[in-house]
Amino acid sequence: MQAFEYLQQSGLLAEYGDISAEIEQQRVALADHLQTALGTVQWQFLVPELGEGGACSLFGHLAAEPYRLAPILGGETPANQHALGKLNAIASYYQQHSGQDWFGIYQARANTMGEPVLVKLAYYGAASRAEFPLNSEFAKISNNSTVGLSGQGRVINSVPDYLAAGGEYYTCDPKVQAEACLPLFDQSGKIAGIVDAEHFQQAIFTPAAMALLVAVCLVVPDFLPGN
Repeated sequence: MQAFEYLQQSGLLAEYGDISAEIEQQRVALADHLQTALGTVQWQFLVPELGEGGACSLFGHLAAEPYRLAPILGGETPANQHALGKLNAIASYYQQHSGQDWFGIYQARANTMGEPVLVKLAYYGAASRAEFPLNSEFAKISNNSTVGLSGQGRVINSVPDYLAAGGEYYTCDPKVQAEACLPLFDQSGKIAGIVDAEHFQQAIFTPAAMALLVAVCLVVPDFLPGN
């Protein structure tokens, strides 16, 4: 998918204009980096305890058992190891070049119970939920699930203003003041997952910041497990 097509399909063109040239420049730099880069694979994550009904994470209270990726991915196969190594390299690159406080890459898959979810494959930052239900009910409170279902990006440059205007928000870390949640598309244009970036300051998602994040969204699908 080309940058301009992504901007159109994700609904970002109206808000950010045609930044496709800046995106392509960032995309080339990231692709060059990934020719040799391979990140450290995390096969399990520490995750927060879930609140009542599983609707909200209890920030700072970690579950006794970590989340393990192998079951939902079909095992710690060489192909999965390579895919996760590349995705973790992308996360590290984004951390170095963006300055965002939290970032995660999620793939749309069926979990071990056969339910559609977004599963976190690579990230940096504080411990966070590993699976988000991918259904309309959970989307009422979750930007991740909303974007994963709609394919429309959601950028919130001020979480307090968003909440004051009546927006629903899944709070994992109360320090987060701005968030950009963008879709991932496979070669056919189908939603393949999302990326989520968060910052502890407001008004951080400028056109330049979005050019880097969209470039990430264009590169990630090539390395999702199963592709």
